Amino acid sequence: MRKNILSLILAMFSLAAEAQVDLIGSWTGKLDLGVTKLTIVLHLKQVDGRVKVTMDSPDQSVNGMPCTNDFLSYDSLVVSVRSIGAAYSGRLKDGKIVGTFKQMGKSFPLVLTKGVEELKRPQNPQPPFPYKTEEVTFRNEQDNATLAGTLMWPVGYNPTLKKKPLVVLFVSGSGQENRDEEIYDHKPFLVIADYLARHGIASLRYDDRATGASKGGDLRNATSEDFARDAAAGLEYLRGRNAFAKVGIIGHSEGGLIGFLLGAQEKTDFLVSLAGTGVKGDTLIASQRNRFLEMSGLSGTVTVEQIRKEAQAQKIRWAQWFLDYDPSANIVATRCPVFALNGDRDWQVISSLNLTAIERLLPKSKNNLTKEYPGLNHLFQHSVTGQPREYRQIEETIAPEVLSDIADWINGLE
Repeated sequence: MRKNILSLILAMFSLAAEAQVDLIGSWTGKLDLGVTKLTIVLHLKQVDGRVKVTMDSPDQSVNGMPCTNDFLSYDSLVVSVRSIGAAYSGRLKDGKIVGTFKQMGKSFPLVLTKGVEELKRPQNPQPPFPYKTEEVTFRNEQDNATLAGTLMWPVGYNPTLKKKPLVVLFVSGSGQENRDEEIYDHKPFLVIADYLARHGIASLRYDDRATGASKGGDLRNATSEDFARDAAAGLEYLRGRNAFAKVGIIGHSEGGLIGFLLGAQEKTDFLVSLAGTGVKGDTLIASQRNRFLEMSGLSGTVTVEQIRKEAQAQKIRWAQWFLDYDPSANIVATRCPVFALNGDRDWQVISSLNLTAIERLLPKSKNNLTKEYPGLNHLFQHSVTGQPREYRQIEETIAPEVLSDIADWINGLE
C-alpha cells in the first residue's frame, strides 16, 4: 500500500515537472490599455532547482523586474511584481498562457505566446551598400574626449573630381547615444545617413562621449555646452579634411539646441533642427509633463516652479543648466540657413510651442524653412497618439517625407 502511495506521489511530481518545463522560457503578450497597447514579457528560468521569474516592459525600456513566484503547477502560474504593485495569473491553453494582469485595482486580459517578439525595422539599411564608409576619430582637446564615428561618402563619390559634396555632422538628443541614435532597434541617424548618401550628401555620425567606441570626457558634470564642444570638434575635423563644399549639422532634440549654440558661434554652414527646442528649458519640461497628464485624461497643472524645485532637489548639473537655458538669443544670432521641423504629435518637444518660437526668432532669410508634419511623433514616425511607449511598436523608423525634405533642402543650398 505504501509503495502504491509513493508511486502515485512520484507520478504527480513527474507530471508537474513535465508541465513546468512547458512553461519554462519567455512569453510575450500585448496589454490593451485602450489608448495604446503595452508589450509585456515574462521570463521563466530554472535556477538551482527552482523557477525564477522576471518581467519586462520593453515599450517602457524596463527589463528584468523581479517577480515573486506565488504559484506554479503543470498548467498554471501566479506571479506578483511587488515593485509596481502588479500581478499576473494565467493558465496554459492551446499553447498559450491565457490570463489576467492586475494593477492599481484594475484588471486587464493578457494572453502570452511563447517566444520573444521579433521587431521589424524595414528601413534599417542592409548590405551590399552602394557607397563607401570610413571609421574615423576626432578630438575635443579641452574636454579630453576622443570621439569615434563613421564617415559615409555619397554614392559615386570620386575624390579626383573638382566638385565637392556637402557633409552633415549628426548630433544626438539627450542621454548617451551611439552613432545611430539607436532606440528600440530603430537607428534613425543611420537611416537618414543612408538616404543622404544615396542623394549625394556625405555625413559623419559619432558615438557620444564615453559611449560606444568614444573615450574620455566628463559625464557627471557635463551640460549641453560641453557636448557642443564635442560637436564643434567634429565640425573642425570635417573642415580639416578639405573634401567638402559645406559643413553642416543635423541635430535631434538636444542636438538641435546644440546646433543653434554652434550656429550663433558661426561654426556651422547650415543646420537641420529635428524637434529642436525653442523655449526656455523649465517651460519646455513643464509643457512636456502637462502634455503627458492631459493625454492620460488628467489635468495638466504642473508649473515651472514645481519643475525647478524638483530639479534643485536632485542636484543634477545637466538638468539645472537645461532649465536655466533660454535658446532665444542663439536662435536670433544664427545667420546660417536653418531647416527646423517638428511633428504635431511630439509629446517631448511640443511643436506648437517650440517650432512656433523658432519660426518667430529666426532671422528672415529665403534659405530658412520651418515645417510641422501632421501625425508624426518625436522620432518623426507616423503615430497613433504620439506617446513615447509607441516608439518601439511602430515599424517605421522615420517618415519618408521627412527624409526627402531634408535631402532636398540640403541639396538646394548648393
